Amino acid sequence: MRQMLHRLDRTPPKHAGANLLHSYIRHELDPDSDAALLRRHRDIDDEAEATREYIGLFSRLAGLMSKAPLLLRSAPGFGTGSYGAVPVAESTDTSDEDENDDARQLAKRRSALRNAVSSGTLSGRSIRSRTSRRKSSNARRQSMEEVAGLEGRFGIGGIPIANADDSSSADHLSEEVILEDESLDDNEDPPDNSPYPEVRASVSAIDNTSLSINTPRMWTLSLLFAVLGSSTNLFFSLRYPSVSITPVIALLLVHPLGLIWDQLLKRSNDPHEEFIDGSRRPSLDTTHEHIEPKPTGWRRFRLWLSQGRWNEKEHSCVYISSNVSFGFAFATDVIVEQTHFYKQEVSITYQLLLILSTQILGYAFAGLARRFLVRPGGMIWPQTLMSAAMFTTLHKEENTIANGWKITRWKFFFVVWLTAFLFYFLPGLLFPALSYFSVITWFAPKNVVIANLFGVASGLGLFPVTFDWAQIAYIGSPLLTPFWAAMNVVGGLVLVMWIIAPIAYYKNLFFSSYMPILSSAVFDNTGHIYDVSKILTPDFLFDKDAYHKYSRVYLPITYVLSYGLQFAALASLLTHTACWHGKDIWKQWKRSLKEVDGETKAYEPLAGAPQHVPARTRRRRFDRSDSDNIISQEDVHNRLMRRYKDAPLSWYLATFVIMLAVGIFVVEYYPVHLPWYGLILALGICTILFIPIGIVMAITNQHSSIYLICQLVCGAVFPGRPVANMVFVTYGYISSAQGIKFSADLKLGHYMKIPPRILFSVQMVATVVSSITQILVLNWMFANVPHICTPEAINGFVCPLARVHFNGSILWGVVGPKEFFGPDATYHILVWCFPLGAIAPIILWLYARNRKKNLVRKINLPVLFGSLSWIPPATGLNFSVWALVCYIFNYVIKKRANPWWAKYTMTLSAALDSGLAFGLVVVFFGFVYPGLMEGFKWWGTEIYKLGCDWNACPYKVVPQGEHFGPDKW
Repeated sequence: MRQMLHRLDRTPPKHAGANLLHSYIRHELDPDSDAALLRRHRDIDDEAEATREYIGLFSRLAGLMSKAPLLLRSAPGFGTGSYGAVPVAESTDTSDEDENDDARQLAKRRSALRNAVSSGTLSGRSIRSRTSRRKSSNARRQSMEEVAGLEGRFGIGGIPIANADDSSSADHLSEEVILEDESLDDNEDPPDNSPYPEVRASVSAIDNTSLSINTPRMWTLSLLFAVLGSSTNLFFSLRYPSVSITPVIALLLVHPLGLIWDQLLKRSNDPHEEFIDGSRRPSLDTTHEHIEPKPTGWRRFRLWLSQGRWNEKEHSCVYISSNVSFGFAFATDVIVEQTHFYKQEVSITYQLLLILSTQILGYAFAGLARRFLVRPGGMIWPQTLMSAAMFTTLHKEENTIANGWKITRWKFFFVVWLTAFLFYFLPGLLFPALSYFSVITWFAPKNVVIANLFGVASGLGLFPVTFDWAQIAYIGSPLLTPFWAAMNVVGGLVLVMWIIAPIAYYKNLFFSSYMPILSSAVFDNTGHIYDVSKILTPDFLFDKDAYHKYSRVYLPITYVLSYGLQFAALASLLTHTACWHGKDIWKQWKRSLKEVDGETKAYEPLAGAPQHVPARTRRRRFDRSDSDNIISQEDVHNRLMRRYKDAPLSWYLATFVIMLAVGIFVVEYYPVHLPWYGLILALGICTILFIPIGIVMAITNQHSSIYLICQLVCGAVFPGRPVANMVFVTYGYISSAQGIKFSADLKLGHYMKIPPRILFSVQMVATVVSSITQILVLNWMFANVPHICTPEAINGFVCPLARVHFNGSILWGVVGPKEFFGPDATYHILVWCFPLGAIAPIILWLYARNRKKNLVRKINLPVLFGSLSWIPPATGLNFSVWALVCYIFNYVIKKRANPWWAKYTMTLSAALDSGLAFGLVVVFFGFVYPGLMEGFKWWGTEIYKLGCDWNACPYKVVPQGEHFGPDKW
């Protein structure tokens, strides 16, 4: 046998078909070949199967996690990923008809290739292409074997287990060639890669299908962080001052925990590591192989826990579960307001149903809109790119030189993170004047005009300097926002806040000179903060006579302009989306209807997108400068995701129907005074605006809120019902906000190649667990924190956010929008912002639709109008310095040092955000909360508090005993 193989090696094949036959004989007859080794391993597995007497409890649990054999990895081409990775076959429909079709097609391919091999007539070009790929694959495998020996062949690297007997080996060889020919290229920059440089810089164009996903480790860490994050954030949301634990912390903390899990439960260097069924790794010395006794007890449990190795896909799932659970549920504020402000008794059942229905309805919207917001390549979701870059930083060891910088992303991240963490002690603790760096006002602290223009606490922030990343990134990280979108925001800031606002303020428009130029409070006709308790009866109902005796409600000029901009933003959102994306949305809508009718289980390509990249066009790269039809754009990530089974549309429809039924039961059975058609109206507002809001968020990273429009609609339709107003806003606004968050997480899963069905389970389970956790913690606090939600509460548990929402429910639910925007109201002129906002995008579209290189095409009115809704509580400083940093990084550095920008920008953003978060937590818990900083004062802690900027001085002062505005209303 050895001599025959040696003769085969010395005799070169004369043609391509003989080359395949020569490779097959050499591969099959060599006793040290992969096939021979695997046949022996298969025989061992058969013996082990024959001796197996029962399947233990942990084996059944492991079956829920993974259907693939533990420890031994199999090749992606054979449809089984290891350690819980899901099947990756291109066709995911498992119907009998499709299987028969596949079998017939495969039989034809085998027959054709067998005839070609026997006759020697196989196309030279085709066989060279296929054999070259085969050689490349063998070279990679050989390299791995040289490094890792049998560990590489049967452990990490792995080769498929095949029933390779003499009669079927030729068929197996032909099938393998076909599969290799049809497999996706391992190309870091394929022809259909994303046309957006920020996506290419952060997201890999290759899917490693052998990585574990659905493992006990992933579920344990996901549930752990869902419970800890949701309970901690709810606890501190009821306190002032508060602190929030962000998902970025989970992104960083979970990585060492995953590595520690691997180290504790694995013996990765043990050459005799066990399978969960008791068998051992195969050895080259087959003469001494034997079957060990089956593992029992803790040993078997350890093997079940140690499935797979910690990797970026499991990390992504844990982070996504943290992202959907860390934010405290808005429904908890409603419960606080009902129980402690309106003195209503609410049961635990009501609390659970309210929080579950409001949280999960958003997921239904996200799933139903994924064809528009997740799959298209043009929906980039800039916020998710930071997370994707972090996964690459933490799990990859690749390093390229970028403009002379050789430092790895991980080292760069650690240096920036440590620097940001340590530096925060200056503006956050020792020298807070660096945060509120209104240095111009320090020279004239009593000058109201200087404070109005250059102040950073209650001014317009015309001097954009601060040394606190919390101030810079208050409205979102500037490193993640496209420069053109930031310029839209700056345009609105300059026009509205820096030009119109000062003119209107000093002209005393709407009596605004008697109030601060910028404040989040509302005022009465004496210039003091409005006392809502004066217009309520003891039963918290609207007292109209008391209202007429007290005062109308007045708003600062920036608050007035903010309302006008939000009205214009909502109207422009619809017309802008219809003009620029209407055709694409209609195409995808028709595609969605077909999906509902056919209940397609595969992750379908987009309408008009190619099923795959043809071989003859693989060298022709997509036009990355074309920004039209971005909803129909398919990139490599959508193509790679087609190998996984999709989460059926019926899952999301069923979720919506069930949660809708729960919501109707809540509003009809419990005393919230909101009829069932009011709930339908709230969800109708969310439905109409969800896709336009999602498109703007996915493209620009700017979120348009429907909070205000929900308050206004409910106040107009159901006046005098404050609790109904709160519940209406919760179902309308939170369904939208949660749905946008869920869509962003679906996009992150899309980028990281997480199977949709696993992602559905991860998000749903995390949402349910975090919701139940928050209800339990909330009721524990009600029972154990003395005087909670009152000024006498210990440790500052005065429920500040719930108090603000309570005031809003009084203003809009009790006083009502008619008193603000009615025919005789002070701010009735703002109603005209709706038609102006609706018409403006149409004019721009008519002008720029045929001018593809015109600068007007970069104007995005929903962003220009909607982003300034952050003012108040954000100030002009938060916008001006944010735009300056965005200009430096996303324009100057991107243009002059693009490799550096591509390699480090997203990592820099993640490091600054996480360093700030850790610094904030350490400062609060380590110094402020224990009271260690009481009495610590010096010039750097007091200088910014001495002037009119900090004290919010008005331009005009109401004389004692007088008032402004009308005497009757």
